This record gives sequence, structure tokens and C-alpha cells, in this order.
Amino acid sequence: MLVPFVAYAGIYVWRFRAARREQRERLPARAGRVRGAAWPQALAFGAGLLVLLIALVSPIDTLGENYLFSMHMTQHVLLGDIAPALLLLGLSRVIMRPATRRLMSVERALGPFSHPATGIGLWLFLIYLWHIPAMYDAALRNPAVHVLEHACFFTAGIAVWWPLVQPVPMRRRMTGMWTFAYIGAAKAGLAALGLYLVWSSVVAYPYYETVPRIWGLTPIEDQNVGGAIMMVEQSITMVLAFVVLFARMLRQSEDEELRRERLEDAAVA
Repeated sequence: MLVPFVAYAGIYVWRFRAARREQRERLPARAGRVRGAAWPQALAFGAGLLVLLIALVSPIDTLGENYLFSMHMTQHVLLGDIAPALLLLGLSRVIMRPATRRLMSVERALGPFSHPATGIGLWLFLIYLWHIPAMYDAALRNPAVHVLEHACFFTAGIAVWWPLVQPVPMRRRMTGMWTFAYIGAAKAGLAALGLYLVWSSVVAYPYYETVPRIWGLTPIEDQNVGGAIMMVEQSITMVLAFVVLFARMLRQSEDEELRRERLEDAAVA
């Protein structure tokens, strides 16, 4: 499992260094300000890989598969929400330049399905699909289905975060309060599932009734904790996204004001 991580990290380092070198050669006067390939992006990408490693090759994986629903839920929020967001924050059009045109062509080919609402729809569909008891238990009992489940969660995360992060600019961009409505709708869409798991008094996933009990948690208590983990993570992520979006709106407003002042000064001159 570590091989694709090493390969992905190697490709990123290669493109990151190449992007910085290309910008310095093209704009030597701005050598100290490299846009699209800055160190905060590399840090976000590294953090995303670390989250994936924690989810897949740490005790969380064993605990979730063999003992606790709550640990399985922790794994799912890492795979389907936190890791995709961090990895996308580490990318940009400059870093992805060899694939940028292909991605734009894919967006054009998707037509109406390239709308940001498609990301929310895919996110909710895949998350709820794999939390159907029959699907959930099938993933736990069959390794191949389990891998497919994890791939779907990661895909769902990419789908929901892509229109918001936009490492490659989309034709249908969200602006203003639409960005807040988008992330709010995505996170609130899982509220029903989280609330059900938190307050349920019936075990939804029979698999966890057959595994050894640890940490003094009954199957119901374990399920309630798993629902709470989902709701807390979604709430924290939404608040952080709101803060970042608000700061971005302020920065864009300031940039527009400075641009307007420069144009006015030029007109007077």
C-alpha cells in the first residue's frame, strides 16, 4: 500500500520543483513570490498524504475493521473529507499544467453535469449508499468491496471539494455567498445520517454485534459515538471553511478596491 503513496509524493515533488523553476525563469523579478507553487501548498499536500496514511496504515484501520464502528467512521471522515480537501489545497493549475487542458476538456464534455451541484449530489449519493446496512456489512466482509468503498469515499470527497478549492479554474465558478451556501448544503446534507446514528437505539450494522467488544463500549454506544464523530467533524470542517471563505472574500474585496484606485489615479494622470 505504501508504493502508490511514494509514487504520488514523487510526482508531486517533481511537478512542484518544476513549477517553481519555470516561474523563476519566466519572471525573474518576482523570484521571491512564486504563485501556484508556494510552500503552504506543499505543506497542505504533505498533510493530505499523512492523513491518508493514518487512515489506511495505522491502528485505525484494524480497529475499524475488526472491533469498533466508531473507528471505522473515523477512517471514513479522514478518507472522504479531510484528506481530499488537503490534497486539493496542495494543487494548482501551475503544478497540474501537464493535465490542465485535459481536465478543462473533461469539464466541457460533462456539459450540465459540470455544475458545482453535481459535486454535492455525488458526495451525498456515495456516502449514503455505503451506509446502507447491506452495503456496509458487505464491505467489511469482502476485502475487494472494502477497497471499492474506500475509493468511493475518496472520490466523493474530491467531488465535493473540487468546486470550492478549484485547483484548475472552472467555467462555472461560485462567487459571493454561493460558496457559503454550497459548503453549508454539503455538510448539512449528512445531518440526518449523523443524527440517526447518534440517537439510534437499534444496531444498524449487525457485523459489529459479532466482533469482540473493547474499550467497554456496547454495539449501540459504539454506534452513537460513531455518529457523534461524523457530526463533530462535519461541523468543525464547515466552520473552518466558512472562516477561510470569509477571509478570501475580504482579500478579494481589498484587491478590487486597490485596482479601482489605481485605475482612477491613472485616469486622473
